Parts: sequence; C-alpha cells; structure tokens
Amino acid sequence: MSEREFWPEGVERCELGKFLAWLGFISIFLLWGLYGAYKVLGTGIGVTALDNYFGFGLWITFDLAVIALGAGAFFSGFLRYIMRIDELKNIINLAVIVGFLCYSGAMLILVLDIGQPLRAWFGYWHPNVHSMLTEVIFCITCYCTVLIIEYVPLILENRQIAKNRFCHHLAHNFHVYMPLFAGIGTFLSTFHQGSLGGMYGVLFGRPFVYREGFFIWPWTFFLFVASAIASGPAFTMLCATFMEWITGRKLVSYETKKLMGKIAGLLLCFYMFFKIIDTYAWANGILPGMGLTFDQMYNSAFGYGKTWLWLELFWCGVIPAIMLVTPAVRERPALLYLAAILDCVGIVINRFVFTVQALAIPVMPFDQWFSYFPNWAEWSTSLMIVAYGFLVMSLSYRYLPIFPQERALNR
Repeated sequence: MSEREFWPEGVERCELGKFLAWLGFISIFLLWGLYGAYKVLGTGIGVTALDNYFGFGLWITFDLAVIALGAGAFFSGFLRYIMRIDELKNIINLAVIVGFLCYSGAMLILVLDIGQPLRAWFGYWHPNVHSMLTEVIFCITCYCTVLIIEYVPLILENRQIAKNRFCHHLAHNFHVYMPLFAGIGTFLSTFHQGSLGGMYGVLFGRPFVYREGFFIWPWTFFLFVASAIASGPAFTMLCATFMEWITGRKLVSYETKKLMGKIAGLLLCFYMFFKIIDTYAWANGILPGMGLTFDQMYNSAFGYGKTWLWLELFWCGVIPAIMLVTPAVRERPALLYLAAILDCVGIVINRFVFTVQALAIPVMPFDQWFSYFPNWAEWSTSLMIVAYGFLVMSLSYRYLPIFPQERALNR
C-alpha cells in the first residue's frame, strides 16, 4: 500500500522526500525545546529569567496569547453549529485543529511554568474556591477535552481508517452530536477566557490592571472575552492563508476568508469601543482614586512606554477594525491579511502588557522599575510549542480531509 492512498481523496501532496525534509526542519526546534524543557524540569525554573518579582513572563504571555488566538475554534463552532452559518463549513475543521493546538500547547507550557508538575493535580483535588484561576483550571481542561473530541472525527475520516466499519460509524455519530459539543465548548471557553481577564482585574495591588466590578466580575472579564472572539476568526483565516502559501494550493475560497474578516472586524469594533472606554475610565477614575497618575504607569527607559498603548489601541486596534468592516478593503487580499495580522498583534500586545508591564511597575514607595528579558530556556520551550503546532498541522493536512473545498478549487 503506497503512502498516496492515505491522502484525502482527489488531492495532491508534495513528494515524501520534501515532506520528511520539512519535518526534519521542524524537529530542530522540537529538539532544542525538549532540551530546554529537560533543563527546566531537571533543575527548576531558576534556569529561566523568571524570579520572585516576575513570576509571570514569556510563558504566561504566550499562554494567554495562544488561548485568545485559539478562540476561533469555539466561536467559529458557535457560529457554524449554533447560529447555522453554513459558509463556515469550509473552514470549521481548520478552526478545530488550530484551537486544539493552541489549547494543548498552552497546557504543555503550563507543565513547565508551575514549577512542580508532579503536583499539578493539586489544583483539581485541592481547589482554591476563592480564586478565578480555579475556574480557569477546570474550564480549560474540559474545553481541551472537547477539542480532542472534535478532532477525533477528522482522524477517523482518513481514507484508510474510514474503511473500518466501526470507525466510519463512530465518526458519523460524532458529527451528529457536534452542535452539542460546540455549545459546551462555547460555554467553557467563554468563562475561562473571562476569568483570565478577571484574575488581573481583581489585583488591587497592581493598579495597571485593576478594574472595578460589573455585577460580580471586574469588567476585564468581559474585555478578555471580547478580545478573544475578535482575534480568533482572523487568526484562523491567517492560518489557512499561510498554509496556502506553504503548499502552493488553494484551500479555502476567498469568499470564506472575506466572511471571516467581516466577522472579526465587527467583533473588533465592539471590543475597541469598550476598550477605549475602559482606558479612559481607568486613567481618569481608578488611578486618581488610588492617588496615582496616568504617567506613572509608563516608563520608556525600561521599555514600557506609552508606545505600547498606542500600538494596542490605535495601530493594532482602531485601524484594523475600520479596515475589516470596510467592504472595499476586504476585496483586496493584501489589505485583508494586513488588517488580520494587526488584529492578532494587538491582542498579543494586550496580553503582554497585562502580564509583564503590570509586574514591572513599582507598587510600593521603596520599589523601582524592573525590566524583564526572557532567556534561552523560555524561548526554546515556547518555540517548541510552535514547532509542535507545525508538526501536527502538517500531518493533519497531508493525511486528513481538512478542507472540503480543496478538490474543487484546484481542478
């Protein structure tokens, strides 16, 4: 039996030698990251640039960023299976895989970040019911399980696996109940995305991220949810485009991409409206109430100047929001992709300033500003997760029927 018989029916893939060379290139980063993980797990997180001042750094920034960008899975699933937007059927499989990679990668990073992974089960068995992170622990674990359940039918639809009668019927039954899993995933992901933001909002001792309450949550709870659903569809669309560039094949119609761009644009407008109000209320209400000023929250000499604020709100917020809701812009691929990239970069900046800048700002009269620079151990393990994503996505593209339109688009 030749390898070609494992490919999706009616499509072409590169020759095996090229594919193995590509996997070899990916393996370089995997091996480097595994060495970094070995050093971290073997000697402790003291091998990293993290310390008692910066308990959060590159890993948590990376974690929160990929979790937000992976929101394309739960929100696309919600739109496809709950709201019945049938046009998304052409990209929903990719959204599921991207979400699975983002969430599983985030959990792998957490194994390193918690310092004592053998005690990771403490969070489940001895939960702190007063901490928002407890809700995050349970929801992210359950949602990762949902994504695995959504990914399994794609594996079972491999040409050779599907010849097995049991696997064929199992995959069919999974698809029948997919709206149920989409609804559960939407519920779980919404609450853990929000609680990640709420965690920062309740930190009264960190004025940069502290926010007042809306009902029982600080309003950062809702801002994190809004930012995630605003960036998730854009990131999924960019992943499809990047795969087209790598493979040289059309995988998703441009009409589907324009729809994803429109959805992301409308959601980004919604998010930016409230984010700007939030920034104004924080600068003119919360900070003065604490006896602080807006300027005290920024220090260019340490790399935490107001440039980050303008990048997040204007260049990577307002500008891409306007671009994505403008039909003429969406008709031009280069502008559509640029706007989507800016959208995703803006969310990553948001997670960075909430995670790192919040810890760099002095909170006591005798404190001073501190700078944080991740070292090789943090970079290698983070790139390992990226390489892991490339590996799984490469194997999925080669052997699984991810793109329903590929056959028709490449005739």
